[in-house]
Amino acid sequence: MTAQQLVDACRAVAAAGLSPGSSGNASVRIGDRVLITPTGSSLRRVTAGDVVELALDGAHVAGPAPTKEWALHVAAYRVRPDARAVIHLHSRAATAVSCLACAPGADPLPPYTPYRLRTLGRVRLVDYAAPGSDALARGVADAAADAHVLLLANHGSVVCAPDLERAVDLCEELEAAAELALTLHGRAARLLDPTTAWTG
Repeated sequence: MTAQQLVDACRAVAAAGLSPGSSGNASVRIGDRVLITPTGSSLRRVTAGDVVELALDGAHVAGPAPTKEWALHVAAYRVRPDARAVIHLHSRAATAVSCLACAPGADPLPPYTPYRLRTLGRVRLVDYAAPGSDALARGVADAAADAHVLLLANHGSVVCAPDLERAVDLCEELEAAAELALTLHGRAARLLDPTTAWTG
């Protein structure tokens, strides 16, 4: 994966309406390095020349200042050796669901469809911590250890994927599932049993 492929993924989520204004950030892991979007950038305007290079421990290697959320990306890579791409967004529906009350340990996205269960798996809600804080990075590390899709309470989402293409797909699928959850919120909707909803 290259800086241009990271830029292409950023443009894709922005074009899908998932990254309002200058919100959101994305990264890819290449060997022992992380390429990540810079601070203050808009995902629809970022260029390959703007991309920052970090070491896996977060040390700055090259480029401008990284997004202030760099620590959550590094935390996700640390606990998910399968992840080669991480995208963090403030998309409307997923952020709205992240603000709804949720029982401790419960999945914030109800199991309404088999496709939501198959593609997103268990979604973990990370307790609120200030953006860019060490506490948020620790929360992401804890949740990402057993889930590749996270909602950050009152903040947004994080997806971890084996490549950028899959990460973009997950962002779109998460937003669709969140929109459905908001549409059905407070209604007597049928729920699926996650253990039997999908076979094969």
